Amino acid sequence: MIKKLIVFASILFSIVSWSQENTSSPYSYYGLGEIRFKGTEDVRAMGGLGIVSDSIHLNLLNPASYSKIKFSTFAVGATSSFSTLEANETSEKTQRTSLNYIAVAIPIKKFGFTFGLMPYSSVGYKIENNVTNTIDNTERNKRNTGNGNINSFFLGSAYSINKKFSVGLDVSYNFGEIETEYVESIYSPIILQLRSREKNLSNITGLSLRTGLFYNTKLNEKHNIFTSFTFSPEAKLTSKNERNIATIIYNVNGTELISTPSQDIPVDDQTLIIPTKFSFGAGMGRNNKWLLGTEITFTENSKMKNRFGEIAGVNYENSTRIAFGGYYIPKYDSFSNYFSRVTYRAGFRYENSGLVLRNESINDYGMTFGLGLPVGLSKINLGFEFGKKGTTAQGLVQENYFNLNIGLSLNDLWFRKREIN
Repeated sequence: MIKKLIVFASILFSIVSWSQENTSSPYSYYGLGEIRFKGTEDVRAMGGLGIVSDSIHLNLLNPASYSKIKFSTFAVGATSSFSTLEANETSEKTQRTSLNYIAVAIPIKKFGFTFGLMPYSSVGYKIENNVTNTIDNTERNKRNTGNGNINSFFLGSAYSINKKFSVGLDVSYNFGEIETEYVESIYSPIILQLRSREKNLSNITGLSLRTGLFYNTKLNEKHNIFTSFTFSPEAKLTSKNERNIATIIYNVNGTELISTPSQDIPVDDQTLIIPTKFSFGAGMGRNNKWLLGTEITFTENSKMKNRFGEIAGVNYENSTRIAFGGYYIPKYDSFSNYFSRVTYRAGFRYENSGLVLRNESINDYGMTFGLGLPVGLSKINLGFEFGKKGTTAQGLVQENYFNLNIGLSLNDLWFRKREIN
C-alpha cells in the first residue's frame, strides 16, 4: 500500500508541477506577491492552527515539532482553488492548481531532521482597463500581467530536551523570478494601432531563519495542555531588476512581434524585506481523541517594499492573523469501524494581510473543514476551505474562493537494524 501511495504522490507532484499557476489574485501585484500559507493540509483544515505535534504528521509551521516525529515521513500537498473576483458590478471566475510543499523528515533518537521545498510567495494576475474619449473617438487599453514565484528550500532540525519541551530551527534559501508586463494600446481613426510595452524582471534571492518552541504537559490523567511559540527575525532579499521597453504588434495568430528595436532601461536593484514574525498558540485536548486551540501571529508588514519602489495609493501596516480550530477522533484504535478512526477537523481564521489600498485594509477570512483518512501508518488528508479576501469598496476587488486541499503523509521505519533469530 505504501508503494502505491508513493506512486500516487509522484503522479500528483508531476501533474501539479506542469500546471503551476499559484495565484490569480490581483493583490499579488504588491510587495513580494501573495504570501503562501506554510502549513500542511491537516493544519490548514484546522484554520491554520499549528500548535500540534505528533509521531506521523509534519508540522511545518513550527520547527520544534520535528523532534516529535517517530517515523521517517514523506509529505506532499497540493491545492485546487476556485475563485470569483468581483469589482464594480462585474465578476470573473478563475481556477488554479498549485503545489504547497514537498518535505522529508528523519527522526534520530531525540533529534528530528527535515528538508523540503515550498513556495514562499506567488505572483499571478491580469488586469485590463479600457477608456474611450468620445471627443476624438480615441480608445486606450491598458493591460497589466504578472507571474512568478519566490520558492524556499529549507533545512530544519529539532531536539527534545525532555518529554514536555522541544526546540527547533529552520534555515531557508529563498529564490525565484517574478516577471511583470504593462502594455498600453491606442486606437483612433487617425492612429490605427499603436502599442507600447514595458517588461520588468526581478531575480530574487536571500536567506531567512525561523525558530520554534513546543511545550506540552498533563492537566490531569486524561487531558493535556499544548503551547507553541515561533519567531522569525527580519530577513533581507536581494532583487536584481531589469526593464525593457518596446513598441509591439501582434500577428494574425496573436504572437507578439517587436516593431521597433527594444531598449533596456537601467533600473536600481532593491533590497526587499521578509518582515519579523512571531506567533503564540495554546490549546487543550486528549491524545488521539480531541483538541481545541487558538493561535495568534503578528507580522511587521509595515516595513514591506515593492520591487520597483513606491506605488501611489499603496501602504503597508503591521498585520495580525488569528486561528481557531481543532480535531476529533471517535475511536482511533477501532478494528470494526473505519470511520471511527478517521480524524475530523474544522477551524476558522482571520487575517489582516498588512496591505492598505486607497485607505482600505485588505483582510482575509476563511472557514475550514477536513478529514484525515488512515492508511496503515500513513494518512491521506483532505481539506475544504471557504473564504473571502479584499473588498469592493473604493473600486477594489473582492475574492470569494473555495479551496480543495489534499495532502499525503507517508510514514515508515527507515534505518532499522535487522535481527535474525
